[in-house]
Amino acid sequence: MRCLFSMEAGAYQCAGAGEYMQDMNLQSKRHKRKHRRNENGIVIGSIILCLVTLTAITVCLIMVFRYRSVQMENTAVMNELEAIRMEEMVTYTQDEVDAMIANAVAENTDRTTEEVSKEFLDKLKELMLTSDGTLAMLRYFYPDEIVLADAGEYHFIPVSDELAHHTYDLNKFMKDENQIMGYHDQERWTVRKGIDVSKYQDKIDWEAVASDDVEYAFIRLGIRGYTKGEILEDENFEDNIKGALRNDIEVGVYFFTQAINEEEAREEARYVLDALEPYEVNYPVVIDVEAVSNADARTKDLTVEERTQYCITFCEMIKEAGYTPMIYGNMKTFMLMLDIEQLEEYEKWVAFYDEPMYYPYAFKIWQYTDEGKVAGITGDVDLNISFEEVSDD
Repeated sequence: MRCLFSMEAGAYQCAGAGEYMQDMNLQSKRHKRKHRRNENGIVIGSIILCLVTLTAITVCLIMVFRYRSVQMENTAVMNELEAIRMEEMVTYTQDEVDAMIANAVAENTDRTTEEVSKEFLDKLKELMLTSDGTLAMLRYFYPDEIVLADAGEYHFIPVSDELAHHTYDLNKFMKDENQIMGYHDQERWTVRKGIDVSKYQDKIDWEAVASDDVEYAFIRLGIRGYTKGEILEDENFEDNIKGALRNDIEVGVYFFTQAINEEEAREEARYVLDALEPYEVNYPVVIDVEAVSNADARTKDLTVEERTQYCITFCEMIKEAGYTPMIYGNMKTFMLMLDIEQLEEYEKWVAFYDEPMYYPYAFKIWQYTDEGKVAGITGDVDLNISFEEVSDD
């Protein structure tokens, strides 16, 4: 007999033996069904777990085989490379190293691993000892791309065949004992020594400058401030341009732009043209396009298209006034800040301080150092070499 307390009756109620057995049978059936469900769940869970485990094992095996395959090709190179890295205390990411090794091996499949390894590592060590080993390595191993380092990132830009390339022979550039750049091909090119100056060179003895074989000078005419946007004339502009012209040094001028719209680009060009009226300027009138690292710079959010268009606006106004427009910049300027395909018709003045010259496209003037020495100027000055193709006439 089974007795249960009844809340409605307020007392215990007892059931008969038949009812009790019937109830026990019902519970037994429920228990068996629940037990079977648990067993099924365990079986299904076990199957799923096995499948997951099998999949993981398969992936691991694939990775192991791939890893072993790569290691068999690169072990010798990697061991020597690690020794070099420890010796020179230079750190490179694994991705960079793997990519360089893969390229070297791919390009030398007709030689033995030992030959490839020795030649590759010799060149790698040579490049690692330069001032910027990583950049030098990437430029060496990616000759069909322009490699730039900026803000902690490496940029790979394919060299375009749609743009005119310069035709200078890089082997014919050579500096003399005074670190003045020359070019040894007088039959095709006339090269000239020049400088560019601003208020930072202080007072200049232009007679002494002329005696040091300086044939032309770019004078900074002015700037637009990069925070407030006010146009300012360079403090030494008048003294410099008058002094250069008085000593028969040909003159060009440059303006540091920070235009953020079309109207400001036109304003800058008008300002330059007004300032030039009293002077005879035979060399180009240059728009100086450079990045400003200040977080408050007015131009920090300009797009490539916007900056390119403002550059065109300036150059077209200069050209319409009868002067030769020119664009000055460094590798970042021409590769990342401007769309040079839209600017091909304008002459270029490129600042690049390493050798050999790395900029592949046509340019008229190369600013090759900012640590030059010239008579009549105290301290450092930018030095330039310009090119005029010799006429066949």
